[in-house]
Amino acid sequence: MNEALRMVAPEMLRPDIEAYLHRFIPDRDTILAEMEQLAEARHFPIVGPVVGRLLAQLARLVGAERVLEMGAGFGYSAYWIARALPPDGRHLALERSAENARLAREWLVRARLDHKVEFIVGDALQVVHGVPGPFDLIFVDVDKEQYPRSLPLTLPRLRQGGLLITDNILWGGRVVAPHPPEASTRGIQEYTRLLYETPGLYTTILPVRDGLAVSLKLH
Repeated sequence: MNEALRMVAPEMLRPDIEAYLHRFIPDRDTILAEMEQLAEARHFPIVGPVVGRLLAQLARLVGAERVLEMGAGFGYSAYWIARALPPDGRHLALERSAENARLAREWLVRARLDHKVEFIVGDALQVVHGVPGPFDLIFVDVDKEQYPRSLPLTLPRLRQGGLLITDNILWGGRVVAPHPPEASTRGIQEYTRLLYETPGLYTTILPVRDGLAVSLKLH
């Protein structure tokens, strides 16, 4: 496995299976490779190419034209998703760090994807109040203790038949603890309960990388 990905992705699968999956992933372009190298240097969590390809595939499957990302980092996942959108598609990325947003814009300009992606700097849970829907796909990767608060903000902005995708839903396996001390773990546990108990959501958790929840909005 690429060393950059070892630095940022907890091993939810057996290491040999993880390495096996990475053997089949085509080489990434120069920009994605630079993003992965920066993630390694900064110990910054990115979704990695296995999940990146999955996000792009899901965007295509749902015919996404409008995407909302809450907690966008320096644009790695936005890069994958933007490439899956049609020429007039729009990806709105909410990110707290102005420096991350600046880096993302530079990479997106180089990739000629900047016309699809708009970064708004600020706390995603605050900024989203000024963001009208509907969106075809919403990707959530905010602070984990804030996950339960994010659900009533995202669902009204997701169209019927759209996908709500949430990262880090297995949290390195810490979610199996019955009484975890960390607010982040408790937040993920509560959020997972809400995903499965909310009427009109059909949720499946995929044990790839650090766990990905995929929720279809039925109505």
